[in-house]
Amino acid sequence: MAKKGKKFLEAQKLVDRTKAYSVAEAVELVKKTSTTKFDATIEVAFRLGVDTRKNDQQIRGAVVLPNGTGKTQSVLVFAKGDKAKEAEAAGADYVGDQDLINKINQGWFEFDVIVATPDMMGEVGKLGRVLGPKGLMPNPKTGTVTFDVEKAVNEIKAGKVEYRADKAGNVHVPVGKASFEDGKLVENLTTMFDTIQKAKPAAAKGTYVKNISVTSTMGPGVKVDPSTFAVK
Repeated sequence: MAKKGKKFLEAQKLVDRTKAYSVAEAVELVKKTSTTKFDATIEVAFRLGVDTRKNDQQIRGAVVLPNGTGKTQSVLVFAKGDKAKEAEAAGADYVGDQDLINKINQGWFEFDVIVATPDMMGEVGKLGRVLGPKGLMPNPKTGTVTFDVEKAVNEIKAGKVEYRADKAGNVHVPVGKASFEDGKLVENLTTMFDTIQKAKPAAAKGTYVKNISVTSTMGPGVKVDPSTFAVK
């Protein structure tokens, strides 16, 4: 195991690992314990009581965070004709069809999110083995397979994040930067909490949200008490 740095250990002392903090306290603490020289990303992790091996307990979707993530995502759009023009007008970073497919096949990945019109998915699907492992495959559930290209690009640029429960039922999502005001991080976290709550599968039994923690890049985890989120 990697040796923990002096700054990390000092930061860790500020966190009571046996305690679940209110969302406001957790935000304050996660910012205080961020020790990086750069503007660290703040991430939330949910441990959920779901069995993702079962189709009726899959959790996947996307949500636009009210205050964005602090990072502008570069968007690639697979589209033709008028839809390609619409994507360019909306501010997509890369727009094309077979030319971009060939480029990706040659190992080019200078983009964060892919949007594709449904008529392009036959060709885009062939990139599954290279895009799948990187989590870049467009998907109707996250709004990235659509003819409404303008809306998709605008939402991604505004701070849309995708979430997905892994095999162990964990969901990790970036919710902002350490430089964000506390209130903005609380707002983003609350939106994420509400979204996860609404995504609860009917088939999930027992405790649904088992644990919530927030961390900064290279900082210690801070547990959040779910009951402290303002119920909307």
